[in-house]
Amino acid sequence: MTEKIVSDKSKLFASTESTVHLVRVAPDSDEYLRIWVKEPTFMQLEKAQAKMINLSSGNDVSLEMDTLFRYLWDAFVDKTEPALASVEVLRLSPYVGNQIKEILPNPFDMGDDADLKENMDE
Repeated sequence: MTEKIVSDKSKLFASTESTVHLVRVAPDSDEYLRIWVKEPTFMQLEKAQAKMINLSSGNDVSLEMDTLFRYLWDAFVDKTEPALASVEVLRLSPYVGNQIKEILPNPFDMGDDADLKENMDE
């Protein structure tokens, strides 16, 4: 079987357009925060994984979830409406922060690798 080689290289790259999402301010509120999130590249997701794991000189391993969230925010949030300063991001309520966490790219979800497995079996 002869595979068709991609002719349009742009199909290989992450989108450069941001996607807008709405985050409810509170469970009983009709107000929202708008947040524009960029699509991640493969290398950005790899870097995000590395940000989460901290290896100390004593071979201790710790998970740095706050460092991961900060990296994801800085790397993928294009803008918000209203605009949020860095210090304000630190003060987000758990309700708002958890919604944003669901919107941001998951560094451990690299997509479906079924094609890779299929090709490796041949």
